[in-house]
Amino acid sequence: MNVTVLGAGAWGTALAISAARRQSHVVLWARDAAQAHLMQHQRCNQKYLGDTPFPHSLSVTSDWDAALAHVGQSGLLVVGTPMAALDDMLTRVPAHVPVLWLCKGFEKTSGRLGHEIAQAVRPHGLSGVLSGPSFAIEVAKGQPTALVAASDNQELAGWAVDAFHSDSLRVYTSSDPVGVEVGGAVKNVLAIATGIADGLDLGLNARAALITRGLAEMTRLGLALGARADTFMGLSGLGDLVLTATGHLSRNRSVGLQLAQGKDLPTILSELGHVSEGVYSAATVLQRAQALGVAMPITEAVVRVLDGRLPARQAVQALMARESRSEH
Repeated sequence: MNVTVLGAGAWGTALAISAARRQSHVVLWARDAAQAHLMQHQRCNQKYLGDTPFPHSLSVTSDWDAALAHVGQSGLLVVGTPMAALDDMLTRVPAHVPVLWLCKGFEKTSGRLGHEIAQAVRPHGLSGVLSGPSFAIEVAKGQPTALVAASDNQELAGWAVDAFHSDSLRVYTSSDPVGVEVGGAVKNVLAIATGIADGLDLGLNARAALITRGLAEMTRLGLALGARADTFMGLSGLGDLVLTATGHLSRNRSVGLQLAQGKDLPTILSELGHVSEGVYSAATVLQRAQALGVAMPITEAVVRVLDGRLPARQAVQALMARESRSEH
């Protein structure tokens, strides 16, 4: 199967590397011609993945037409850009080309999830999402990872298995793209909250409470948007939340840790050097929840800290001061 990955950031490159270990030819498209040339010459993505080598079957290009042509009549196109670029990517892809996207979050300008963007710009095209608990560098190195491919079209989900399932990367399928996308978006916000608690040295009890109650928030929003409850106990829900909230490679957790230290957000993002989707999605998550009448107190606290309206420690105190209620 011919595979083309659009977007040469950390995650897009990592998945292209993983696919190239299995497929005879994988193309990675980079928007910047100079970056594409450098990666093709060095046979690695030094900027995002260090010296992790490219397989021989992976080629890098900035030629859009060539990248699309590689997919052909029976290949698979994967969008590995940030959420902010998904609309543009899907608009430029012909309707007959099957597409999966890797980005996690709500579009900041419209509040849409990936499947809602796809319905608007290519309503008759096959599309879905590939998500789950995964740090790019570990996938690039071939360390064991499990993902879930979710689509309303199960044939497309099966193609994702054909393209990426290997000894080091297990790919499960799901018919609940809404739930998979909500999990992938909300966990980033909750990871910021957990990072704040860890940065304030509140202890492991507090971390466990935040993860558990955060999962409840995630599930409530997902159900209101039409997802299935069991999805949130899977890879894209609980799995991705635990990884992002506790892993030292998590950019969103790092933002929370530094907020707890008193750093201002612009400085944190400048030093981070990578996209932190939780920062850009938090306000949109809260807006969609409020429009649906869904209570998300942890998310609301994160938004207030990110906006500079509430110091990190006061946000935690406000959460602890909430009235007791039934867990369910």
